Amino acid sequence: MGSYKENETRPRTLAHPGRYNPVRIQQMTSRAGRHIRLSLLPGVSIYDGLVLPLADLGIQYASTTILGGIFSELEYCVAPPDPKGGALIAYSAPLKAGLSQFIFGNATLGTSIKGKPMVHCHAVIRTESGQVKGGHILTETAIVTQQPITVLVTSIDEFSIRQAFDLETNIPLFQPMRGNEDV
Repeated sequence: MGSYKENETRPRTLAHPGRYNPVRIQQMTSRAGRHIRLSLLPGVSIYDGLVLPLADLGIQYASTTILGGIFSELEYCVAPPDPKGGALIAYSAPLKAGLSQFIFGNATLGTSIKGKPMVHCHAVIRTESGQVKGGHILTETAIVTQQPITVLVTSIDEFSIRQAFDLETNIPLFQPMRGNEDV
């Protein structure tokens, strides 16, 4: 046990192009957070449906779970290998899913490199053609159909989530930060 036989496939090892960071997953804990049940309303995008009502509650950073629902329009990207070799992956061009069922997904609300609200969402969906797909959802163009969609929100009140260039992966990523850390 514990070793591979010659005919077994070993899990692949991914080596990022940048400077190795022995702490791969950056994490922080918050002693408190508000829990909110929110509805994404018909005709509204995931982006506007999260950013605007949460801003009204004074929430800039949050972790969310989107519990399913139907979107009249939805686009997503996948992350194949970067053809230019600058990073391990590069997002594909947007793929149109059409009228789609959102099976399950999570979205993180943070701040982009430009200082604007940003919603990063990964989900499993059933496309208009019936295929089950997964990927990075373009939240600005994912429009809710006629029924509201429930989202469970946990605010992050004791640190920020900001997009910053990651030296190991060579791409911008959301990163937890306290106070005025440089991004």
